[in-house]
Amino acid sequence: MSQSSGFAKVVAAIVVAGGLAASGWLVGTGIENMRALDRYVTVKGLAERDVKADKAVWPITYVATDDVLQNAQAKIDADTNTLFEFLASHGIGREATELQNLQVTDQLAQSYRSGPIESRYIVNQTIQVRTDDVDAVAAASQDIGKLLQGGVVLGGQGYNPGPSYLFTGLNDIKPEMIAAATANAREAAQQFAADSGGELGGIRRATQGLFQILAADGAPNMMEANQINKTVRVVTTMEYLIRD
Repeated sequence: MSQSSGFAKVVAAIVVAGGLAASGWLVGTGIENMRALDRYVTVKGLAERDVKADKAVWPITYVATDDVLQNAQAKIDADTNTLFEFLASHGIGREATELQNLQVTDQLAQSYRSGPIESRYIVNQTIQVRTDDVDAVAAASQDIGKLLQGGVVLGGQGYNPGPSYLFTGLNDIKPEMIAAATANAREAAQQFAADSGGELGGIRRATQGLFQILAADGAPNMMEANQINKTVRVVTTMEYLIRD
């Protein structure tokens, strides 16, 4: 074997060895980086804000019965005027009301009914109240007993659930609440990183939860729609990288 041939083989061996060493270094560095990227913490951030309803919806259903249809209808008309006067006395004008769902039931025409019938005709009417004056609606609903004293029969075939109070300003407070929830999550992540001897890195992943509107007092089985005062809540889920 010639001297030049042997020298070429030595050079080739050195190049191969160098390549293997370099590739080994790259693989090792990649594993180290991959492990570093795998170090993260998942935290949740909470933000809450107390708000007041800005709209009220109140369907008031009332009923009249009589064996003569015209008499039942006349009673409904009189009760309608009584209701309008009652609402007006609480600052709720006609422009905030709408007559809906006039229903007439002839009990003799119902084949499934058996037994004696006290009144042949049942007439139901609903006044729907829609207003931004939630305090006026709340005061009127608490004074509803005056209608009963005046001979207005509420309910009947309809259902009187009472007023529903709505908060429609959610979009106005969303940005600030998301920022607050994110800051709350970051604070928790920073504490975790410090406790683990590392430093907090960037955001790996972020998920915004749904906004919830809850009854402010938080009483069990309390319906949010029946409460003027509410609590808006949002929870964000954040994943932060942890650096050594």
